[in-house]
Amino acid sequence: MEILNNLQTMLTDQFGPFGPLLVVGILGMFLILLTLPVLLKKRADPLDKLRVEASRSRAVSDDSGPKLRKSSGKDKLEKYSEFLEPKNEEEYSAIRLKLLQAGYRSKNAVRAYHFLQFALGIILLLVGAIVAIVLKTTGDPSTQKLVIVTLGPALAGYMLPKYWVTKRQQKRQEEIVNGFPDSLDMMLVCVEAGQSLDQAIVRVATEIKAGYPALAEEYEMVAYELKAGKDRIQVLRDMSERAGVPDVASFVTVLIQSASFGTSIAEALRVYAAEMRDKRVMRAEEKANTLPTKMTLATMMLTVPPLLIILIGPSVYQIIETFKKANF
Repeated sequence: MEILNNLQTMLTDQFGPFGPLLVVGILGMFLILLTLPVLLKKRADPLDKLRVEASRSRAVSDDSGPKLRKSSGKDKLEKYSEFLEPKNEEEYSAIRLKLLQAGYRSKNAVRAYHFLQFALGIILLLVGAIVAIVLKTTGDPSTQKLVIVTLGPALAGYMLPKYWVTKRQQKRQEEIVNGFPDSLDMMLVCVEAGQSLDQAIVRVATEIKAGYPALAEEYEMVAYELKAGKDRIQVLRDMSERAGVPDVASFVTVLIQSASFGTSIAEALRVYAAEMRDKRVMRAEEKANTLPTKMTLATMMLTVPPLLIILIGPSVYQIIETFKKANF
């Protein structure tokens, strides 16, 4: 007990009243890092081994035939999938949809996203702990400052992937909104020239790829799924869900209704393309109308102070000189 009391006294003198708790927290963190590989290690199922051996034997027997697919290496994070992927189906679907709208289509995107959150949080927590120890040894910071320095980087590292995905999603949706009216005009020209809707989508995806790669990628995905034999209505709904843009959702609704009621697709495209052009003009006018309000603060900060200095400065100078002469 005397040894523990001496150790507690030494830690309190070095790191303040929360010194023992800080040391215990750092030791616990290192123990967690040491035990995580053991806890996350997934035992191989004997049935999985049999399936792997069977697939290998089939691959060896089919070496003489043409290979239609190139095998991709096994994902290194697969054995941690139970830890990294959400168990709730709704939560998993929401994160999966957000990553799709941000442009990350890999089947392991959710797993990699959570791994980055976990890894960055742990790494920056270690960095924060090291900085806190350095601050404590070089000075006498408060306990609140030590907690902020330790936990702040960890929280920032955990939130950084979420912030990146959100910004990427917003940028991609903005690009789709900007390029969608032009793509509709081009699609209308292709349909009126005699091409089918599938051929028009392929042509539009090729033409707008340089200016709007995100929208071109969506059109290419639609073309590939249609060529694979997937139902057209389901393909269009999937496109609307991946884009996450109201304009695309309305366009998909128009095409589905046109196909359901047997009306002309060219006429539907003509009406909707005109509406999208008008909407783009109104969006530009809205931004132009908000510009004077945004410039008011900058105008006041950059124009009013110099103007006051020019107008009032000489008078203030003369008043100061007058007072100086009167005092003398």
